[in-house]
Amino acid sequence: MRMFKNDYSEGAAAEVLEALIATNAEQCVGYTEGDPHCEAARKLIRRACGRDDVAVEFAIGGTSTNLVCINGLLRDWEGVICTPDAHINVHETGAIAATGRSVLPTRDADGFLSPAEAERVWRFQQGAGRHMTRPAMVYISNTTELGGVWSRERFDALCDWAHERELKVFVDGARLGSALTSPAAEGLTLEHLASKADAFSIGGTKNGLLFGEAVVIADEGLREAFGYLIKERGGLMAKGRLLGAQFEAAFTADKNGELPYWRYARTANECAFRLRDGLIELGFEAYGEAPSNQQFFAFEPKVSKAFAEAVGSEVFQELEDGRLLTRFVCSWATTPSDVDELLAFAKTLR
Repeated sequence: MRMFKNDYSEGAAAEVLEALIATNAEQCVGYTEGDPHCEAARKLIRRACGRDDVAVEFAIGGTSTNLVCINGLLRDWEGVICTPDAHINVHETGAIAATGRSVLPTRDADGFLSPAEAERVWRFQQGAGRHMTRPAMVYISNTTELGGVWSRERFDALCDWAHERELKVFVDGARLGSALTSPAAEGLTLEHLASKADAFSIGGTKNGLLFGEAVVIADEGLREAFGYLIKERGGLMAKGRLLGAQFEAAFTADKNGELPYWRYARTANECAFRLRDGLIELGFEAYGEAPSNQQFFAFEPKVSKAFAEAVGSEVFQELEDGRLLTRFVCSWATTPSDVDELLAFAKTLR
């Protein structure tokens, strides 16, 4: 059976791979600096964002993107507020802390950073003046680590809270495609995101590209710092054309007028919803609401192990009742027949 372990196991979607092949023999200026494909991709992304006044940069992967953007938005004595399960706090091997920046987690338990918890951390950190790290930005991911999707109303509430206190807003969009094509986005679009966030990433690695992230930057300080920091931190790619050509393909409208980037994400979401509904119909218990390409279920250990061996699903944690929180992920390459094969296997575990 096809693996449901993550959304980056496959190579690249057809348009992206064809673009890489078609441009393979070209000689381009390096480092994403002025080659025609990076410039074309920048123009297309600005158009999709509805803003001509933002910088568009490129990075190899998500950790590199987060590291550069957070360092560019903070000064030495400043920190970033995030949820306790945030990627920068859990899954990046202390990359932010290793640069001397402080990560300031809240107590939010559902993957969403709430204004109330952000306010608590912000007030506490202000309590001793210059003797404590001063919060200067908030970090959120969309989708969240638990597959949640930010609605426009929830996103605006956090942005308004942050900007009222002169804090920057950075959105980790490693799975932004899945988030913005989800019904749960409720009006949150790329254009609206670009109008509110100081910077955000558009994930390619987890949405049909071979690798790479695009970074949309409104903040003037980060615009200036990005080029230097990406080099200093070892994230600048000499063959920058490879990044530009992929995003150019993903953001060029197809014959139906649709951007392939959104089509890839919708495919992943639709298969994930089919998987979720099928497992629930078989009597398995979904864990929370995850209206995205990540789906979570609570299984008895032997059932979780059987799924892991068959389709590569991952265990996130052990719950208080001894069951295991297990994740399934669909990608741009997942098909309905792949899901149906998994569901047929699931019937044997009942």
